[in-house]
Amino acid sequence: MAGTSSDSSPEQRETRVSVWLARQPLEPQVLPSWLSSYEQEVVAAFATGRFNEFIHSRWLVRQALYGASGVAPRLCRPAHGRLVASAEPEGWFLSLSHSHGLSACATAPSPGLGVDVEPLYRETDWRRIVRRWFTRGEQDWLLSQADERAFLRVWTLKEAWLKATGRGIANNLQTLEVHADGSLSGDRPDQHWAAAITDVDGFMIAVVWQTMGDTKPAPPGLTLVQADEHHDINPAHMDRITDPDWTLTMIGAQPGADHG
Repeated sequence: MAGTSSDSSPEQRETRVSVWLARQPLEPQVLPSWLSSYEQEVVAAFATGRFNEFIHSRWLVRQALYGASGVAPRLCRPAHGRLVASAEPEGWFLSLSHSHGLSACATAPSPGLGVDVEPLYRETDWRRIVRRWFTRGEQDWLLSQADERAFLRVWTLKEAWLKATGRGIANNLQTLEVHADGSLSGDRPDQHWAAAITDVDGFMIAVVWQTMGDTKPAPPGLTLVQADEHHDINPAHMDRITDPDWTLTMIGAQPGADHG
């Protein structure tokens, strides 16, 4: 499933959309010196669980930037504020997601990027969510199939879409419609968007990104980054997942949507 690529040259680094995965170590974390002063101020207010998650995610961001650009992790850092872009090296766009001990960082050389990870198995009242927040068309086919996995697919794509378009969940879940045949319709018809979704190690992973045209883009790269309990800032071992079963879709215009 995975091919080792622990130290490729900069010429071999990713220039397309990529997703970098890492599992959060179980051991408690200490405040590392490699965090920026801004990051140290942010994390100082967090309780233990959120503290560990923040450190792990910022470690993964630096490893993802290293994997994408070839710049050593100790020289990489995200921009201040909402995590959507790099400060060093400049020119990379980011999206972060974490759930049940798994973190994902997506990287791309252009803006408009969102990633979401969700566990394949968990207890949820998904029918209530569908009735309350999804489009009428989604309600019709999801409730008739009664397939929780289908619901999770729709939910994960919607989350990635909202991140890519810079919006929160409130009142925005219907801005992307997922049809029973797998096609997608969004409320940004003046832009070109692609989506990809796959399953890896018990998680569903969805990525949405803005493309430069309407031709079918390449599927995202997918790499497992091996974290240790110390979260050293040295280059981590990376295993390229060589055969992810991505479902790749272009996002069309949503009929009758308010595009304002």
